[in-house]
Parts: sequence; C-alpha cells; structure tokens
Amino acid sequence: MVLRELQMGLPAGDRPMTLHIELLAFDDCPNRVTALERLRAALDAEQVAAEVATVDVADPALAQELRFLGSPSVRINGLDVEPSARSAAQFGLMCRTYKTAAGVDGAPSIEMLRVAIRAQSSP
Repeated sequence: MVLRELQMGLPAGDRPMTLHIELLAFDDCPNRVTALERLRAALDAEQVAAEVATVDVADPALAQELRFLGSPSVRINGLDVEPSARSAAQFGLMCRTYKTAAGVDGAPSIEMLRVAIRAQSSP
C-alpha cells in the first residue's frame, strides 16, 4: 500500500484542519485524476482545508482489508461519500461507478463531494 499525504483547500492558518480524506484507487484507474480534481474543486467551493491521503490499492488482499468498493473511492473521516454504498459488502479491485444527477459516472460528482464535506464539517 502506498500512502501519499496532500494538503488541500484553505491554508491551515485560515481554518483549522478537521477533515481527513482518503482517495483510494488502483494504479491505472482512468478516473483517479478526475476524482482528485473534483475533490480539490469541492474543498475550494466549501472553503475547507483537509488532509488528503491517496491510497494505492495494489492487490485483492489489500482491497478486502480496506473494504475497497472500487476505484476510485473517496472517504471523509472514514465514511464513503456515497451514503448508499456504506453498507456494501463486495470489495475488490474493480472500477467503481457513482449515481449522479447527470447519470452514472466513474468518479463522484463535485456536488456529491460537497454534500459529504458539509456533513462531516458541521459540528
């Protein structure tokens, strides 16, 4: 497992860093970059700073251990950004799709990410 920490959103001095976000994906996921760009846009729109860990899920055993729902997956403070997926029990190295207002997409929408950020940012 490769873990990279990034800082996103407002500088730490402007707002306390309270969110821990994980972007889990396998190495050649075609939607990894899109998910990261949308996450950055959602954090900027919500004016929230966060620690973002990118986690490379390299094999089926790690996918099971991490309860990996597919690539890419985004968790905020340990919760998947798609509430309906939180009870899922199928884990593995597979592409993931998200139900968005525009239809099915290979990455969470900016709005889905914003809703999840707001839910985890509120006291």
